[in-house]
Amino acid sequence: MDLNFNLFMNDVVRQARQEAVAAGYAELTTPEDVEDTFAQSGTTLVLVNSVCGCAGGIARPAAAHSVHYDKRPTRLVTVFAGQDKEATARAREYFTDYPPSSPSFALLKDGKLVSMVERHEIEGHEPMQVVMKLQEAFEKHCEEV
Repeated sequence: MDLNFNLFMNDVVRQARQEAVAAGYAELTTPEDVEDTFAQSGTTLVLVNSVCGCAGGIARPAAAHSVHYDKRPTRLVTVFAGQDKEATARAREYFTDYPPSSPSFALLKDGKLVSMVERHEIEGHEPMQVVMKLQEAFEKHCEEV
């Protein structure tokens, strides 16, 4: 591949990571990170991040804005599809009955999947529509903070 393209993609990945972290999401980069985090009690919102346009234009903004709500997950975490492959694969093992999808969101309670927002519910939608889906899940499964 062209060196300029590789540099460009590294910059895109770095920016995508920074956006998630700036919104308060902790990066899970290894399968062990995923297992340790998902083993904790409480609720965990997982952003399956990616470099696609709907991740940057819809999913990451929704991830940032959805947590401005009375009920929120205990933890906010992210895995990066196509980058941290082993961590993403391990996280997806928890998302039973759902095919791999990125970007996407999974809400776990005590390590069990309770809600999923798949790519087809993100792509082509407005960020606020995704925020509302996430907040509906928070309303059902999360505690007030």
